Amino acid sequence: MKLQSSVNIESLVAQRNMHFARTGILIALFSGMTWGLDGVVLGSALTMAPFIDPELWLLAPLTAAAMHDATSAFVITAINIYSGKSKEIFRSLLSKPGKFICLGALMGGPIGMGGYLLALKFAGPAFVLPITTLYPAIASLLAVVVLKENISKLAWAGLGMCILGAIVIGYTPPSGETTSQFYYGIAFAFLATIGWGSEGVCSTYGMDLLDPSVVLNIRQLVSATTYLLVILPIAGGYMILTEAAWNISGDLILFAGVLGAASYLTWYRAMNMTGVSRAMGINVTYALWGIIFSSVFMDTEITATLVIGAIIITAGMIMVVGNPKNMTTLRNVN
Repeated sequence: MKLQSSVNIESLVAQRNMHFARTGILIALFSGMTWGLDGVVLGSALTMAPFIDPELWLLAPLTAAAMHDATSAFVITAINIYSGKSKEIFRSLLSKPGKFICLGALMGGPIGMGGYLLALKFAGPAFVLPITTLYPAIASLLAVVVLKENISKLAWAGLGMCILGAIVIGYTPPSGETTSQFYYGIAFAFLATIGWGSEGVCSTYGMDLLDPSVVLNIRQLVSATTYLLVILPIAGGYMILTEAAWNISGDLILFAGVLGAASYLTWYRAMNMTGVSRAMGINVTYALWGIIFSSVFMDTEITATLVIGAIIITAGMIMVVGNPKNMTTLRNVN
């Protein structure tokens, strides 16, 4: 009788864990979708005044990034205050996991996003986008070392296919003209890749003990504060901030910030539920979603390259997810 009762309990636990893991997969997919739309909206805003001024090539992207992260921080803070978690935010900041989250915020925010925008300026998207899609591989390597994630050969192959698909979609033939600052751009692209990869590992470490929404709240607050109180004053970006507030471009960036909050919130939740490697492998589909949303809202042409890249990403994503029977072991991508 006791044996039968024990078997029933194990069966119920297995069913609950399977539901938990499957939900994490769907949340990761939603995260990639909203990040793709976020990029389309943000890209549209940067083609408008005051960001389009060539003389503001450095200040414009930094100011846009500051507005984006500040809006995202505001939205997530409001959600946590409504949920009664405001005290937990400040208490968590002083803890050891909180310090790792702050480190992840600096890696993913000013270093990751700042490096990405500077890389786009110096080297152009044709080279930068393929390089930055390598960040899940960096994160997986760090997850194996720091978080002791067990990643099978099939999952590694699937992760590689997701990255290859993103490169196929994002790559455009170079013009053949390179500036003297081209290699600085390549270096910044690798810096962004390392920053984003490190962020996921630092944040997941923090989520072992803290609520994912609190972890994300700390991440966005640290990033926004660094932009608004350190980077923009040094670079003189408040001038654009004031002007953007009276233009439609500012409204678009605020909307992108809300989308970013939704994407980050679901991304962090997915990493906590299904592991860094699996969540990032699915999140990288943002490159695919970005093209799809561009075709819907900006009349971007659906090319053969897009279709091929989409097929590769889909196949890779299936391999990353792995055998459903093995999905219930957190941080064990078999």
